[in-house]
Amino acid sequence: MTWKEGRRVKLAVDVMLTGSVTLAEGSSTEEGDSVGTLFLAAGTEGTVVRVQRLEKDPGPDVREYERLKSLLDTFGPQMPPGSRRQLVEQVAALEPAWTAYQEERPHVTVRVHLDNGFVLADAREDVFTPA
Repeated sequence: MTWKEGRRVKLAVDVMLTGSVTLAEGSSTEEGDSVGTLFLAAGTEGTVVRVQRLEKDPGPDVREYERLKSLLDTFGPQMPPGSRRQLVEQVAALEPAWTAYQEERPHVTVRVHLDNGFVLADAREDVFTPA
């Protein structure tokens, strides 16, 4: 699914939210105390208000592959055979890291304002489907 702000979505699964809660001023409950558990049913609809794509850092091997591959593509035909062969070997040695990086999908999280008034922030994309 293509994620964009304003898109209508619904929960694909039942969601249970737990954790510590900070209540409004003047509350008799201590900060961090559990006050209960919230369940949101699959099918609850809402609107995407923010999309955040988190791409993994390419890492030194991937950056080096890109640098050497660019060098080979640009200057390879003009290089002496021995230097070109050495560069081809270096690129080939780094290719597994490049392939693994290319196969990784960017991680997407969304902020959804649900129709019942709740907001789910930093939710994984696979928790929602198109409405």
